Formats: sequence, C-alpha cells, structure tokens
Amino acid sequence: MTQVNEGIAATIRERRTINQFTGEVIPKEVMLALLDDAVWAPFHSRNEPWRFIMYLGAGRKQFSDAVLLTYPKDKLEKLGPQVEDAYCKQVPVTLLVLIEEEPRPKEWEEAFSAASALIQNLQLLAWERGIGVVWKTNEYNWSPEFREAAGVKPGEKVVGTLHLGYFDPVKVRKAKQRKSAAELTTLFE
Repeated sequence: MTQVNEGIAATIRERRTINQFTGEVIPKEVMLALLDDAVWAPFHSRNEPWRFIMYLGAGRKQFSDAVLLTYPKDKLEKLGPQVEDAYCKQVPVTLLVLIEEEPRPKEWEEAFSAASALIQNLQLLAWERGIGVVWKTNEYNWSPEFREAAGVKPGEKVVGTLHLGYFDPVKVRKAKQRKSAAELTTLFE
C-alpha cells in the first residue's frame, strides 16, 4: 500500500487566497526557487508551454503603469494614485503566467490546463514558505495597451496575474466548507 504524505494534504486544505500582504520583500532568489519547483507540473507537449514576467522592486511600477493605461480618464483621476500605491508598495511581487495562444482547441486546452496546474503548484509551494498568493484574471489581461506595456508578446495569453507576498497568519480567513467527493461523484461500479 502507498504511504500518504499528510503534509501535502494539509497544505492543500490550509492554503487560502491572500489579498493583504505585510510588504516584506520577497527576494528574487526565493521567487525563482519557487518557480523552479512549480514548473514540475505535468504538460502534454514536448516543450513547457509557459513563460513568466515578474515585477519586483522598482519593476512593480511597470506593472502599475500598464494597468493604469487601461483606465478611462475619470477612473484614472479617481483611482490612479491608489492603484499605483497598491502595486508599487503593498504587493511585493506580481507575476504574469503566460502561454502561447493556440488555435487548435485540444492543444490550447492542454497548455491552459498545464499552466493552471503550475499556478496551483506555485500557490502550494509559496504557502509552505509563508507566502500568500492571489490569482487574478482581470479585464486588463486582454487590453492591447496593457499587454504591450507589461511585456506580453504578441501571440501570448495571460493565464493569470499572481500577486505574492508575506502575510499575517492571524488575518487568514477560515476555510469554507467543501462538499464531500461522494456528493460530487457519479460512480459506476
């Protein structure tokens, strides 16, 4: 019989989406180590289907500026300083996870699914190091202005915008109840 690793199960059950960070810097080396482990997600193609753009330190302003390019003038005047403050001071790392756009449905689905598995790996690995993650799929991901300013190449799709940072464990939300697998499974025996 196979031995169960309770550590993995506990990490999966305990991980939460984190929206508020302490502001403590995450060293580039830590982020690259997390990604080096996260890329062990399964994929079907011969080549890994993902690429990353990471904004940290002074580079966070490039991400903030790219987001602000998508705001209409009235929203920019009202929220611009708050958005810049959030992305440049409160969020230590922003990471874009990208795949190549693919017209063939099967290949696109495989690449998108693999990148999603990679993101889940990253969330779990980060959680074990006390780093929280929020995975966003905002409207700006489709904006040509955002994409160009953010460094997204033509022909790439943004699978997720991830904000990462250390967090206060006391402020972590309680888990919502989940349905049991038995309730969600149609079983043929």
